[in-house]
Amino acid sequence: MSVIRNTRKASKPNLKRGLVVAATLSIATLGLSACSSAESGNSAAGANSSSAEAAGSALDKDTLVIGFDNTFVPMGFDDNGETKGFDVDLAKAFAESIGKKVQFQNIDWNLKEAELNSGKIDAIWNGYSSSPERAEKVGLSNPYMNNQQVIMVMAESPVKTKADLNGKNVATQAGSTGEEALLADKDFTAGIQNGQPTAYPTYDQALRDLQVGRVDAIVGDAVLLKYYAKQQGADKFRVLDENFGDEEYVVGVRKNDTRLKEELNKFLEKANSDGTLETITKKWFN
Repeated sequence: MSVIRNTRKASKPNLKRGLVVAATLSIATLGLSACSSAESGNSAAGANSSSAEAAGSALDKDTLVIGFDNTFVPMGFDDNGETKGFDVDLAKAFAESIGKKVQFQNIDWNLKEAELNSGKIDAIWNGYSSSPERAEKVGLSNPYMNNQQVIMVMAESPVKTKADLNGKNVATQAGSTGEEALLADKDFTAGIQNGQPTAYPTYDQALRDLQVGRVDAIVGDAVLLKYYAKQQGADKFRVLDENFGDEEYVVGVRKNDTRLKEELNKFLEKANSDGTLETITKKWFN
């Protein structure tokens, strides 16, 4: 992973200054122009528009409510009653920078956009990847980290390639970009067991089933899967060379909350230049 000092288009990160953390992970550029392309298209959240408008800007409140999946290590998770993680530290730093308190609310990841647009939470900030489908539903901040959707199997698995997963049980998290990537690759998905991935409420549950042999492979965020493997014993798992593509982590806000999005983008750009991102990166990815 590399902290970026100069801002450029997010589609072509310029990794100039290195803090190496993981082979597939890097801090993304924070070009302000990224927002317009990320949010192209019409909102698909028409049914929630009235509630979203009624909620106003989260900046009018004393406490920002951040929606997250409390099992998504190392980005945001609960550990013995304490909420911690890369995104947790980053969100706390943002709240402090604008003089707000912050509250972390565990949510059903499959309903995250609905929770946001209903006003129950003010932002989705937990390894939340940018995608065209998501940009139709919510407003997206500038990207702050690169990620990949990778395929992980147990070390002793005979699976070496995507083709080897034909007829196999492939798992992912419901509502994740891993699930989106699988469903988008219709030829691949048609060949796996049941013609569709096994979608779990959390990656934590999917990983437990992978270890006991209930599923043959998991498609998910490189950040989470590689961190999990490192904690459990990296020699127990193997990530395939083939993957389902690159993506970028962003913060999701209500489409009408342009004030919050603008403050987030200012903060992310400053955090990138003043060393905040680098400090948090060192803490969580050594």
